[in-house]
Amino acid sequence: MPTLFDRYQLGGLVLPNRVVMAPMTRARAAPGGLATPSMASYYAQRATAGLIVTEGVQPSLIGQSNPGTPGLHTDEQVASWRPVTEAVHANGGRLFAQLMHGGRVSHPDTTGQQPVGPSAVPAVGEVFTPSGRQPAPVPRALDTAEVPEHAQSYAEAARRAVEAGFDGVELHGANGYLISQFLSANANLRTDHYGGSVANRIRFAVESVAATVDAIGASRTGIRLSPGATFWGVQETDIPELYTALLRELARLDLAYVHLEATTDEEVLLDLRRAWPGTLIMNPVLPLGAKQTGRDNADHWLGLGAELISFGRAFIANPDLVERLRNALPIAPVDEATYYQGGDAGYLTYPAYQYPA
Repeated sequence: MPTLFDRYQLGGLVLPNRVVMAPMTRARAAPGGLATPSMASYYAQRATAGLIVTEGVQPSLIGQSNPGTPGLHTDEQVASWRPVTEAVHANGGRLFAQLMHGGRVSHPDTTGQQPVGPSAVPAVGEVFTPSGRQPAPVPRALDTAEVPEHAQSYAEAARRAVEAGFDGVELHGANGYLISQFLSANANLRTDHYGGSVANRIRFAVESVAATVDAIGASRTGIRLSPGATFWGVQETDIPELYTALLRELARLDLAYVHLEATTDEEVLLDLRRAWPGTLIMNPVLPLGAKQTGRDNADHWLGLGAELISFGRAFIANPDLVERLRNALPIAPVDEATYYQGGDAGYLTYPAYQYPA
């Protein structure tokens, strides 16, 4: 069985270990969706991870979900990301941008536009806006002719990501955002070829990935999925059939990886592992659940056939997480109050482990 600290060949990249820093929203971008010098320091501090996947980056203005998040749809945004990718590479790291279209999980106060989605069905809960949480608005249902341009937005952002120096991109197909909304049975009530049957509900995901592969190559393209998750009120039916069909189509594209969240039963996840012939990144615990991923979870899933393991919240308070895992050092707790707060407190202020003198 491989260990968490073995090298791994991911496309054209040699990863020095199998630890992946999972994407986590930190909402610290500058106005205009620009990356900042603090973001360069934040990611560079964590460059010992085998692979870093950034926070969600909007591929278009209408795709922005939360205020304070960065984008990759303007020249200025591309330029702002270059110091980030350069800092990570200077520290020996590898960096993928997560491309996240929020779909219906957005608000006009954030983007100046009515959110869009597969159908005119609002998300469940309150969304973040510049003035605080507000009820999720009713999105505008996309016309059939409009859907391809939103699939293409991932590809355009991927081109910009490569221009900005990223090693690749991960499409956010999880957690109730746009791709997940199309997979859903209750957010997607369409009667055209993007809704209804399993083959139709996976179509937007496949078209988005295929466009991205055409833009930057399969070895630079991954996707994150959350089978059975109910974030923002999405519900899925026929989960094994739905995701097996999706993985079968994605396998034809020879992606760099699929990144699965532990949002359904392990038996289902194991069936999906068997259905996916390529590299699997496994996030072994429920995102934002009570438990954080630890060494025991990582070893368990390496034994079940995952090639790489992603760690989320543990990376926030432990920039040297790889060393702590390797040497069984204590994992520092995170201050949840500073998850999304602006400024460097709770962002750049977590130290590496201090060995006794």
